[in-house]
Amino acid sequence: MAESPSPPAAPFPAPFPAPFPAPFTGYRQQVRPEWLDYNGHLTDAGYAIVLSEAHELLLERLGLSAEYRTSRSASMFTVATHIRYLAECAEGQTLTAETMLVDADRKRLRLHSELFADGVLAATGECLYVHVDTSLGRSAPLPEDRQEAVDAVQKAHAGLPRPAHLGLGVGVRP
Repeated sequence: MAESPSPPAAPFPAPFPAPFPAPFTGYRQQVRPEWLDYNGHLTDAGYAIVLSEAHELLLERLGLSAEYRTSRSASMFTVATHIRYLAECAEGQTLTAETMLVDADRKRLRLHSELFADGVLAATGECLYVHVDTSLGRSAPLPEDRQEAVDAVQKAHAGLPRPAHLGLGVGVRP
């Protein structure tokens, strides 16, 4: 019996109007009560949620989000995260993020966000993502149309200043 052909890939419209914003500033959210600890401040997990949401917005604009997983049986998986907590955030404050694509190759993306609470830098988050073919359960190169989108953003973000803490991770310094 002949195998039925796989459905055609979903069309992928150009993700951004040119030029792409540098940095990407799509995230805006109020601090929610369920994100607060007993001190009335954003929990460490709350910062992680917010930074993850900010990164997800950029992944969505790259065509690498939930619809992509469904249509292409592939997804971006988080493999490393580094968060720096710089200021407390309280209920009702407005959170915004500036996200940049730090670097990328055919299988990986590294994003960095600065998170602001009412305009004050409150945290930074750096994440490494790997592209996974979910039908095979292993990493795989991005399809050409998605790679073109990533390359366009990488080019737009190439001139942004790189914070000194990028890639440092956690450690005790002398």
